[in-house]
Amino acid sequence: MYLGPKDYSILQALNVGLENAVDFGDWLKWLAMPLLITLKFLYNNVVQNYGIAIIILTTLIKIIFWPLGNKSYQSMKEMQKLQPKMAELREKYKDDKNRLSQEMMALYKAHKVNPMGGCLPMVIQIPVFFGLYKTLLYAIELRHSPLIWWIQDLSAKDPYYITPIIMGGTMFLQQKMTPPAGDPMQAKIMLFMPIIFTVMFLNFPSGLVIYWLFNNIISIGQQYYINKRAS
Repeated sequence: MYLGPKDYSILQALNVGLENAVDFGDWLKWLAMPLLITLKFLYNNVVQNYGIAIIILTTLIKIIFWPLGNKSYQSMKEMQKLQPKMAELREKYKDDKNRLSQEMMALYKAHKVNPMGGCLPMVIQIPVFFGLYKTLLYAIELRHSPLIWWIQDLSAKDPYYITPIIMGGTMFLQQKMTPPAGDPMQAKIMLFMPIIFTVMFLNFPSGLVIYWLFNNIISIGQQYYINKRAS
């Protein structure tokens, strides 16, 4: 019988398979475990604060995805340049959806633009997001771990909803920096995204909100750099 905290390293050291009691999920385990190990390393060797460790981890993840992010923002700039031609095609083939789709694809191909290029970095980061979500929910190491001031438990929601609101603000700023979508319906959907994400994040673990918040802040800096270089 074992009676104690579900600390992965302690359970693993017993060598009887008790570490499986820390359930990160079948496929998310392979993402959650490296994230937990990295967080514990940063906590034990760099900073004695899991909140700061999450910020450092966010920066490391962003550095890994930096080249992909650059391509994404460059793709969005190229899409912006095509907006006038896309508007002409929509007006010309407004009654023929199939022909409009063909002409749009031909336009993308002629200018070597990937219409999905701007979404790729977010899609790739979604597994990392869910891996960290599982880590913050089930890793005992992060329970009751403070960041600063009002955030005294990174595995619980922000009691005053300050970080989710700031996170929503960074999403709104990032959206304003992004070239407008050519499709009017898509533009309306994107307008509500910061609000939807803010509501979603209100009850998420504060550590996860901090990760997404600082990911947005770094992304804003990267996007500003790309926009200045392209102008």
